[in-house]
Amino acid sequence: MKFTGIFFILLFLLSSCWPSSVSFVDNGSMPPEWKTFSVKTLENSAPNTPISYAAQLSEQLKDGVQNNTRLLLNPETGKGEIYIEGKITNYSVVPVAMQEGDNSAKNRLSINAQFTIFVTAPKEDKMIVNSTRFVDYDSNTDLATVERTLLEDINNQIVQDVINKLLSNW
Repeated sequence: MKFTGIFFILLFLLSSCWPSSVSFVDNGSMPPEWKTFSVKTLENSAPNTPISYAAQLSEQLKDGVQNNTRLLLNPETGKGEIYIEGKITNYSVVPVAMQEGDNSAKNRLSINAQFTIFVTAPKEDKMIVNSTRFVDYDSNTDLATVERTLLEDINNQIVQDVINKLLSNW
């Protein structure tokens, strides 16, 4: 008899904590009015930046938002409920991890990008994202040989910063 009472109390407690639905689709992080987005090709205002870098980061941003949110890309710039524009403000390589004799063991590639996200629905709003990311590499390695890989790593981090802002600050 005592066991039956404990069983029903335990059953009640567990059923009150049980989730009403389980899903791997994130339906609640963005307003339902958000359907499409567009991205203006980023402006490059940082010296020493590779010529194609602004376009490369812009395309990676489009791909990242499409692949990680439910938003669809609107091919017309400035159209959609979300419009993203920005600029690259810093692209630098500096020595880090100094060793004996003023030699560095590592160099650091650092990039800063500023984004403005314009929201038209459900109400007009503007969000600012300022992303500074870096990656270290061996100073004995020529930057030209590893730059593509380093830029992919940094771009992934910058794109994730923009997506995090979209999903968390509306």
